[in-house]
Amino acid sequence: MLDDAQLDRAAGVLLGTAAGDALGAGYEFTWPGTHVAIDMIGGGPCRWAPGQWTDDTSMAIAIALAADKGSGIDLDEVAAGFVRWFDSDPPDIGIQTRAVLAVRPRSAREMQTQAMSLHGKTGGNGSLMRTAPVALAYLGDAEECVRMAGAIGALTHHDQQAIEACKIWTAAIRHAVLAGTLDGVRAFVDASPSAAYWTHLLDQAESGTPQDFSNNGWVVHALQTAWWAITTADASGPEHLPRALELCVRAGGDTDTTAAIAGGLLGARWGATAIPTPWREILHGYPGFTATDLAALATRMATNSIDNTGQ
Repeated sequence: MLDDAQLDRAAGVLLGTAAGDALGAGYEFTWPGTHVAIDMIGGGPCRWAPGQWTDDTSMAIAIALAADKGSGIDLDEVAAGFVRWFDSDPPDIGIQTRAVLAVRPRSAREMQTQAMSLHGKTGGNGSLMRTAPVALAYLGDAEECVRMAGAIGALTHHDQQAIEACKIWTAAIRHAVLAGTLDGVRAFVDASPSAAYWTHLLDQAESGTPQDFSNNGWVVHALQTAWWAITTADASGPEHLPRALELCVRAGGDTDTTAAIAGGLLGARWGATAIPTPWREILHGYPGFTATDLAALATRMATNSIDNTGQ
């Protein structure tokens, strides 16, 4: 059974993702200087409304809704949810994701086969941006959490670095919800077969600047940008969440996605209560959800996950 603090952190997973996403949306593909105030202004290339989330959160919700149907996550339900979202004619969708969903795959297997058929640059950040809710569906099963993070990522991004990034981040989010710390990132990497590779990247993120990993449309640089912001911002209290999200935006580039990635982990660490009230009051987006809906969905997922494992 989850205590009140864990339930708050569980709600923070989806709310943090959405908050980062909506915060960054108005600054996408810009590099805001220190003189620029960062807030949920909306606008950006797709002219988002203030507080409106983008494809990052919309695809995360599709995963969450698949989990809301029962125990665990059915991959075919996720695939169907992605296609439904695609059919809603979203104003923003990643090039790689579009290439997969445009054929309207009828199953998870068909979707993954289409993803595997793509050539060229296939390591975009589009799977990492939506991975946060996987952690909520498997709070009671660390091994299955990691396996499903990779499997859901591979539906559209059949790239080893993207799959590994999803596993790292999802495991860390699960750990943060349960334990209330950010130790899960390093702990997972230390125990992984690719420890040397990812340790170097995390070290670079902690000691470097966004210019060192500026191609944050690439999954590796997106993870580094999120980790740089999280480890650079003052982490002495819940204000860590908005401070780090602001840093993601100031890092520039794919601002909505790096902030969404960071937001999922920050929300898991600090909880929904750490998200500024003015942000929560205007958060909204596909499929007609508000912050209240996200919190309720996340809480159900987390509770069901624990109940189904008998913990």
